[in-house]
Amino acid sequence: MDNYSKALEFYEKALKILEKALPPNHPDLAISYNNIGAAYNNMGDYSKALEFYEKSHQIYEKALPANHPLLATSYNNIGEVYKNMGDYSEALKFYEKVLKILEKALPSNHPDLATSYNNIGQVYSKMGDYSKALEFYEKSHKIYEKALPSNHP
Repeated sequence: MDNYSKALEFYEKALKILEKALPPNHPDLAISYNNIGAAYNNMGDYSKALEFYEKSHQIYEKALPANHPLLATSYNNIGEVYKNMGDYSEALKFYEKVLKILEKALPSNHPDLATSYNNIGQVYSKMGDYSKALEFYEKSHKIYEKALPSNHP
């Protein structure tokens, strides 16, 4: 926790500098907001994490095309916070947005797709829908089998 507090301190200093130097919707601000959100998420302060991830996402939505991979990352971060909070239906909504972008942007055997399927599988598992969870875990596993060497842990 102590390292996250220290990181947060520096991220907040960087943000103050960027807010003075850049226009309010500059993508570098989105990166800064995202970093602060990640620190709060890792510290377990999910409401603050969500606040900063959403600020980051709002900038990305204005600055990037609808299927840009950074938007997928942003949706994923928000989904992770909802999952951590135990709000699985909300997490699922965001993870499905991630999947929709990645399916268009990446080849069907890309490891990021496997991660996305795995995240959705985790949420279904937490919701008690084990058959749906298995369906997504199997999709994930199939990609990992092809994409990773056989001796990969």
